[in-house]
Amino acid sequence: MTDQLYLQRDQPPGVPPLALTGERTLPDVPEENYWYRRHLVVYEWIRARVGGLRVVDMACGEGYGTSVLARTAAQVVGVDANPEAHEHARLRYVAPNVRFARDLIETFDEPADAIVFLQTIEHVRNPDQVLERFKTLVSGSASPLVVVSTPNVLTLAPEGAAKSGNPWHVKEYRPEEFRALCEAHFAEVEVLGLHHARKLALHAFALRHLRWDDVHARLRLTKPFYDWFTPAISERDFTLADDRPLERALDFVAVCRP
Repeated sequence: MTDQLYLQRDQPPGVPPLALTGERTLPDVPEENYWYRRHLVVYEWIRARVGGLRVVDMACGEGYGTSVLARTAAQVVGVDANPEAHEHARLRYVAPNVRFARDLIETFDEPADAIVFLQTIEHVRNPDQVLERFKTLVSGSASPLVVVSTPNVLTLAPEGAAKSGNPWHVKEYRPEEFRALCEAHFAEVEVLGLHHARKLALHAFALRHLRWDDVHARLRLTKPFYDWFTPAISERDFTLADDRPLERALDFVAVCRP
C-alpha cells in the first residue's frame, strides 16, 4: 500500500498521524497490518535478547520498534532523519528510558551495546560504510551486538528480477549476498530466516496449490475476504528459524558480533 490517503487511525491526542508512503511501515493502518506484523515479530525477538543493554534503533521510522525494545533494554535511542517521523515518534512513545534523535544513520555518534537496523539496509547506497560504523559504535561494549534485517529478493521480487518494484529500495539481497556483506564486517554472523506460519502458511498453500487467487475472484470475495484477513494477521503468523532454507525466507535477520 502506497496511497497517501492511507493515514494512521486513532492516534493519541496531540500526535500527528503519518501517511503511508511505502517508505516505512506503520501501525494503526489496517491495510498495512501484514507488513507491520512481519516487522514487529523481529523486534519482539530482539527485545527478548537486549535486556539491560543500551540500544540504538537506527532508522526507527514511526517509533513502534523503539518502544518494543524499551520494554527490556536499559535505554533506547530511536534514530531517524525524517522530520515527520521523528516528531510523531517523540510525541507518541514517551518513556523514561526512550529518546528519539533526528539524525542520519551515517552521522549518529553515540556508543551502544546493541544496534538494531531493520528493513533499511536495502535503502542505502553505502552498506559497507554503514555496517563498519555500527561495528565501531558497539566496539566498546562488553556484549556488542548488531542485528540487521532485509527482505529476500528471491521471494519479494518477480522470479528472475534483480529487485522488486519498490522505488525506495536501492539493493535487494540474495541470501549468500547478505551473509557475505555482514561477514565482511563482523567476526560472528548468524543469519535467520523469517517465514510464514499458521494462517499465513495456509494462505500461501492455497495460493500455490489451490489457485486461491482465481477462486476468490470468481466468487467475488476478494475485498470482503482481505478486509477481514489482513487486519487479523498477528505476529504468531510468522516464525523466525535457523533450520529452514534461507532461499525460501521472506526476510533475513543477521545477528552480528565483532
